[in-house]
Amino acid sequence: MQPKTKTSLKRIGTILLWMSVIAGVIVLVTVAVQGKNNSVCKGIVVNIKGDHKTFFVEPKDVKALITKNNNPVGKALGDINTLTIEQIVKRDPWIRSAEIYIDNNKMLNVAVTEREPVARIFTFSGKSYYLDEEGERIPVSSKYSALVPVFTSFPSDADTKKLSKSDSLLTSYIITVANYIKADTFWNAQIEQVQITKTKKFEMTPKLGEHVIEFGDGTNTEAKFKKLLIFYKEALNKVGWNTYSRINVAYENEVYALKKDGKKGLVPTVDTTVQLAQIENSGGIETTMERDDDEDDSTSATPKKDDRKITVATAAKPAKGMAKSAAKSGAKPKAVYQPRH
Repeated sequence: MQPKTKTSLKRIGTILLWMSVIAGVIVLVTVAVQGKNNSVCKGIVVNIKGDHKTFFVEPKDVKALITKNNNPVGKALGDINTLTIEQIVKRDPWIRSAEIYIDNNKMLNVAVTEREPVARIFTFSGKSYYLDEEGERIPVSSKYSALVPVFTSFPSDADTKKLSKSDSLLTSYIITVANYIKADTFWNAQIEQVQITKTKKFEMTPKLGEHVIEFGDGTNTEAKFKKLLIFYKEALNKVGWNTYSRINVAYENEVYALKKDGKKGLVPTVDTTVQLAQIENSGGIETTMERDDDEDDSTSATPKKDDRKITVATAAKPAKGMAKSAAKSGAKPKAVYQPRH
């Protein structure tokens, strides 16, 4: 036999051998798949993931969702549609995502990620719900309450997808402000609730101090809180935490505050407005005292164009008007704060 003929026969033998191996593998895989498909589901394992310590959805709740529609336990694995089960699980408004698979032990595994509430909303009509990072609404749970910032008087009861442009923008501002408050130890403890005004601005009620914080909208959130913290340290710690009725941080590089009228108790008057401009100017504060000749019944800390202004540069001492009010206010509690890192 010639060399070429021997080589050809050898190649043919090799090809036939590999074809036999491949065919054998296919048969084995087919038998294994058929065997698995004919096997039955032995049970359901649920794993819940989330950033918070308290889960609003429990494994038994997820199992109930699955078994209520079409219980897979005891069914042939080949008859179980994992995609359908995933869609069923994701109907729960607290569930952000779900992954379904069957393991080698013939157990149906359900990996669930919960939605993370960032704020609790109360609408103008009294309805309440949570908002997550994506602006999705989450119903209030009867099991637990999420420790998140509270926003009241949201102007619409409409579904998230049906909100007007201005209300959608307001929702995004709520998420921004709520995230900042949650992430900061001091502000999370200090801000009790956030009122939404008719002009869709934020007014915050603090736990320490008898004043309202006029925050404006949700732009420049970090800068506004930074200004307010400096005002707390440099002004309220010196003149008293109950000296002012309203503090406005809505304006860039400025803080306006309305002082209370001691004779009228909690009723604020435009007696003195303190403007802190260029807050971080060489480690000091530039203070502008604004006085009205005529008393005004306005309750806003927004500055008036007619006011006469006297500018005083100071690094540590409060302005004279503030010092006088300190004498009337008595004790001057100090703030316990932890700056944002």
